[in-house]
Amino acid sequence: MDDLAKSNDNAAETASSAANFPETADIHTSSDEYAGRFAGKIGTWMLGVQERTTLDFLKSSGAKTVLDVGGGHGQLARPLVRDGYHVTVIGSMPECAHRIEDLIAVNKCRFEVGNVIALPHPDKSFDAVISFRLVMHCEQWPQLISEFCRVAKKVVIIDYPTSQSVNSIAPALFGAKKKLEKNTREWRMFRHDEILGEFAKNGFREANRTGQFFFPMVLHRVLKMQLVSAVLEGVTRALGLNRRWGSPVIVSLTR
Repeated sequence: MDDLAKSNDNAAETASSAANFPETADIHTSSDEYAGRFAGKIGTWMLGVQERTTLDFLKSSGAKTVLDVGGGHGQLARPLVRDGYHVTVIGSMPECAHRIEDLIAVNKCRFEVGNVIALPHPDKSFDAVISFRLVMHCEQWPQLISEFCRVAKKVVIIDYPTSQSVNSIAPALFGAKKKLEKNTREWRMFRHDEILGEFAKNGFREANRTGQFFFPMVLHRVLKMQLVSAVLEGVTRALGLNRRWGSPVIVSLTR
């Protein structure tokens, strides 16, 4: 963390070029407006599912240093810092650091401004690279994955929505989702072989994979009954349905 001040200076210097970055979906996902989607008990429960799965996958990799690409939303930077990982978050604009400013101020997390599909880091410079809420909104997602793999020494962990799930009905629910969340953007769903195939091109193979929720997230938000949702998902998880048919998927890939 000794280079934190230098890192923040670099962020300021590159702010003017950020507007020219080709992929900047993380600007929205790092905002307070976006964080509002996960407000309340249901949102906290959803983030808890994501957190536990990610930390389990990361722990098994033996990683210590983590690059969180587009992680200004703080959904994972905070638990990673809490658990003793050395965390660097990269975002497309200085404003992407807003929700993790307290961590940065006390040297618990570094923040950099940079191009997420041309990461400003040497090859294999972090034990782990993670990225959540980004691949689904990235038009140049193969290049994004290539950069994850280039920079990661041991493991890459990402999330993505899959069409091979109950989420295949998501387009039909988009109107309801937009009405509920107000600021919903369109996103891309993937087949598992698309994601795994792209990682394979870069020398990475699947280590762990599971779907976070068997039922579409929008239905849990409509129910607004955290206990009921937890019971329903607990049953489907125990039956193995989440791994096979759940979404969004969290996948861990290693060299």
